[in-house]
Amino acid sequence: MPLNRRDLLRGAATAGALGVAWPLSGKLTVAQAQQAARALGATWDDAPFTLGVGSGDPLTDGVVLWTRLAPEPLAEEQPLRDSVEVEWVLADDRGLQRRVARGTVEVNAALGHSVHVAVDGLEPGRHYFYQFRALGKTSRVGRTRTAPAGRVSKVRFASANCQAFHDGYYPAHRGIARENLDFVVHLGDYIYEHGQVGGDHIRDHEGPEVKTLPAYRRRHALYKSDVSLREAHAAHPWFITWDDHEVVNDYSGTRPSLRRRRDAAYQAWFEHLPVRPDHPTTPHVYRQREWGGLVELSILDLRQFRSEQNLPNGTILGAEQKSWLKQRIDNAGDAWHCWVNSIMLSQLRRPGGGGYMFTDQWDGFLAERKEVLTHVANAGTQDLVVITGDWHSAFVDDIRPDFDDTSSPVIGTEFTAHSVSSGAYTPEWNAKNGPLMGKANPHLKYFEGNRYGYDLYEVTRDRWSTHMRVVGDRRDPNSPVTTLTTFHVDRGKAGSYEDRGTIASPAQYRRDT
Repeated sequence: MPLNRRDLLRGAATAGALGVAWPLSGKLTVAQAQQAARALGATWDDAPFTLGVGSGDPLTDGVVLWTRLAPEPLAEEQPLRDSVEVEWVLADDRGLQRRVARGTVEVNAALGHSVHVAVDGLEPGRHYFYQFRALGKTSRVGRTRTAPAGRVSKVRFASANCQAFHDGYYPAHRGIARENLDFVVHLGDYIYEHGQVGGDHIRDHEGPEVKTLPAYRRRHALYKSDVSLREAHAAHPWFITWDDHEVVNDYSGTRPSLRRRRDAAYQAWFEHLPVRPDHPTTPHVYRQREWGGLVELSILDLRQFRSEQNLPNGTILGAEQKSWLKQRIDNAGDAWHCWVNSIMLSQLRRPGGGGYMFTDQWDGFLAERKEVLTHVANAGTQDLVVITGDWHSAFVDDIRPDFDDTSSPVIGTEFTAHSVSSGAYTPEWNAKNGPLMGKANPHLKYFEGNRYGYDLYEVTRDRWSTHMRVVGDRRDPNSPVTTLTTFHVDRGKAGSYEDRGTIASPAQYRRDT
């Protein structure tokens, strides 16, 4: 097993050689940057499709296909003409012989030579294969699928979040790529804007944080150098939301001083992900999607419209999105209702009680959280499951309109997933504070913070099951994946319970039942 990139970077920082080891250092030429990246396990697909391919936002009759031309992925400017023609083809066989759609698009330098093709007219519930061609070269073949039109008996999907490149490899994405899934949901922190390694900071020519469009592009390209991430994109269609580190830690999207930096970060996010071709600096992230009459996804945007936290009338949703979410609640159909939520919805008081651990999450917007959850309760909405990222640890919570009132009804369950690679608290912190968090938060059922991975969801008409899939070691790109534990929610009965077969698995807190 190669020395993992976290240790390599920490060692370089200690030796005063971080400017040579960190691929995005301003001290390096493009060739040196790519050599430094390879020393950290980086690879790329063949040029110009170095960053791979992906698909996203599947509908019953269509899907978005994505790639980006980047023959020199870590260069600030690509050695390409301003405008380049890209051919694409979609077929229902991997050999691309039975073609069902094809076309040509013109991409330009203003949008980083990124390709976003919204294909429609497809059949529902079908797998398709696709490929791009440009400059006499072809990309790898990707696989996607459309959403089913009628009712299905089962939906199987995974979520991923928080994948700091400098904290480890992505065996979690390797596992996702090999799963039999309908789709993948990414819950945010796709990249990290800073250069932190443990307690040290990687200093490149932009300082400890990226702030410009070329810098964000290079950061995304570095993350795409992990082959497992490219494989996961090529294997399944993705639904995507974002959190703070796509721009800067704990930011508010409405802060005027951040507008230029935010627009640069949003555009780079748009250029590197399989999202619909909306306006690149103000992407439309929140939306509702449905899968086979079994799962309704309410994909939330908890960054672009939020006010500052801890204000009496503060908002995390913004007026328009809050109205939209309430309409979704009022018009909820006969399905499981899944909120795709980037930061913890449930209350998390500090160990020992008093105050909240982090008010950058919904705890910083108390009035709006209570308003929305009370709306859920009053509407009689059943079968609400919230899937969440951000915390780098796994939590299972009962959702109540009033978390401080234990007689307040349980109206749903929140599953907060482990991170792909981003560092969590130490095992010692987890062992000490897990029971204290449980005592301070009676709605908390489970906490485990020593592992990394992703959540796998299996949903039937009668039951929602969340399997916490964990990797053996994030320092090993080929680390095996196992199931740590499984929680179930039964249809028509709010609240979760742990599977008897995994209830003896390691955890730092379990509520006695």
